[in-house]
Amino acid sequence: MIYLDYQATTPLAPEAREEMLRWLDGPGGTGFGNPHSLHRMGRMARAAIELAREQVAALLPSGGRVIFTSGATEAINLAIRGTVGEGAVAISAIEHAAVLDTALSLGRCHRLGVDGEGLCRPDQALPEGTRLVAVMQVNNEIGTTQPTAEWLRKARENNAFFLCDAVQAYGKLPLAEADLIAISAHKFHGPKGVGALWVRDGVELREVQTGGGQEFGLRSGTLSPALIAGMGAAAKLANEALDSDAEHVETLWSRARALFGRWTLNGSAEARWHGNLNIRREGLDVARLMSDCRKVMFSAGSACASGSGRPSHVLKAIGLSDGQAKSSIRLGFGRYTTLAEIEEAAAIINTAADAQEMAP
Repeated sequence: MIYLDYQATTPLAPEAREEMLRWLDGPGGTGFGNPHSLHRMGRMARAAIELAREQVAALLPSGGRVIFTSGATEAINLAIRGTVGEGAVAISAIEHAAVLDTALSLGRCHRLGVDGEGLCRPDQALPEGTRLVAVMQVNNEIGTTQPTAEWLRKARENNAFFLCDAVQAYGKLPLAEADLIAISAHKFHGPKGVGALWVRDGVELREVQTGGGQEFGLRSGTLSPALIAGMGAAAKLANEALDSDAEHVETLWSRARALFGRWTLNGSAEARWHGNLNIRREGLDVARLMSDCRKVMFSAGSACASGSGRPSHVLKAIGLSDGQAKSSIRLGFGRYTTLAEIEEAAAIINTAADAQEMAP
């Protein structure tokens, strides 16, 4: 199989897996202790978590703290529900469902428009009473990168906090400055089920989950040393491989663009992460295409929205018709993708697409 769905999840780095195994020891081992216990095994587990916290923080802005969560969705909920109170939320129209649905659930959500390039321009007014502005750094469906520095400045001018969903950027690009940043380990070769919210010093959050008071009294629940240690190892590796990974992705992107020359790119070609290739061919039946290309793992859109039968809200927001949105595919690649895999996948997908085009 050829895996080209890096936006949905990334392969677990061997280094992360190895680190996780140290904290999964059963009877006779010393790695299974509760990190909130005061005995020696508990302190050992706690030390592993604090090391991982430092490793994760190394790729985040200075002057803040890392709060471990079960993933970016929980981090985003904590950020939004912990800051907004009775205020309003302004979000870009192409935010992930974790941001969109959480903001909508508050009943005071304003959507900021995007242009045909998939960019959320900061020349838009914020509604009175806006308490939080949320604009992601890299879009998970089309890969466009947003002008987050300008949105941070605008949020501050309006006495609002700025939340950045950096799930698709962490470990790949220098991170945006923000007041709150959400990340997820399985998007940078760490394990599923763990993420973090970075909170700038001076930003006070309300507790939204009660219990034992773990994680600074904001996120209750016993932490998993194995998951967090794996996240830390993946973060350390991403930090060390930042330049080489980026160079490899550029090579893959250039080759993929040439191989899919008959397809139309969705979103900006320049203001985007080049590990995301979202393309379309008019009249294509993507469901049939995926069935005909079972050796290649790719997506018809966001993994969180696939199977709904609805056109992507991101592709609709950039002006595509229902038909154009439904004839789009997303190819995601990265550290462990080879050039040979890109070439073989392109041959399989193009052959299947051409066959559809020639069919009566």
